[in-house]
Amino acid sequence: MVNPRAWLAEAIGTYCLVFFGPLAIGLAAVAYGTGLSVQAIVMISLAHGAAIGLMVYAFGHVSGGHFNPAVTISMIVTKRINIKDGIVYIISQLIGAIAAAASYKAILPDIGAKVNYGTQGGPSALLHNSVSSGFAVEAILTFFLVTVIFMTAVHKKAPAGMYGLAIGGMIFLIHLVGVPLTGASVNPARTFGPALISGFWDYHWMYWAAPITGAIIAGLIMNYVFAKKAEQEETA
Repeated sequence: MVNPRAWLAEAIGTYCLVFFGPLAIGLAAVAYGTGLSVQAIVMISLAHGAAIGLMVYAFGHVSGGHFNPAVTISMIVTKRINIKDGIVYIISQLIGAIAAAASYKAILPDIGAKVNYGTQGGPSALLHNSVSSGFAVEAILTFFLVTVIFMTAVHKKAPAGMYGLAIGGMIFLIHLVGVPLTGASVNPARTFGPALISGFWDYHWMYWAAPITGAIIAGLIMNYVFAKKAEQEETA
């Protein structure tokens, strides 16, 4: 069984993401307006990427640095973590997300309310508000996030010490292109905490189903085609 310290690490890491990411959305709205300006998108992308990258370095050696139910589910499916610990990881992530969104509301209620405390609003007009297109975007973005996680943090031959930078960088890239399209969740906990605090549940199912789908597909491919192969070669 994973040490309970890992569960606390998952809660703290997810708190960091769901506090700083949505806070950046609110502050970007104050600084640049509620439209999707280049400055706002870059600010939001940097906040999410830095939060994840830094937390991966801070807690990756404790819990693996999932901070995302979709990532944890991909690890369960590929047997990188047992089901019991995986469930507690997910519960810890959701608790961290709720606490972060509640903190945001307590500290900056007016600013947070204008952006639903960072809750994603569904497929944008750029996607013609198409749920199928939104689902595809979230699944594809999560696929590449989990690909980077497996190939830098799981793969035995990955360059040492690069996983935090790589994962944070992918989160940055995901938000650069994803914010104008779906709000770029790729993380059910990231959406759940703000949704619970704001009461905004539109399209909520999509922000669970799509990331989990993309994560499972990526996990299976990266684990059994690449990571497992390297492990077998190492023990041969």
